[in-house]
Amino acid sequence: MILQQLFRFSSIFRSAILIHLRRNIGLSAIVFNKAKELDPVQKLFIDKIREYNMKSQKAGGPADVGPEYQKDMAEEIAKIQRLYGGGDLTKFPDFKFEEPNFEESPK
Repeated sequence: MILQQLFRFSSIFRSAILIHLRRNIGLSAIVFNKAKELDPVQKLFIDKIREYNMKSQKAGGPADVGPEYQKDMAEEIAKIQRLYGGGDLTKFPDFKFEEPNFEESPK
């Protein structure tokens, strides 16, 4: 009986240690990866993402798009407004739920 409890306790203890080690190894891998230099392909990819982000912030929307994109976007927005009954598509809709009346009505 005591031997079974000891084995059960050791398996619980072992699983807790494994979870703890897995988390620590995962976090330390992220820290070590940030500490070392990125390989050239990763660096190029991140540089392009940052460059696009700066361009899109300056443009106030998608970067490197022409008037055809704006025309297509306006057509799609008009189509969606027709399908869903108009309204402002740039804001989140307001939902108004009424509280149900749980009082018993006289019969």
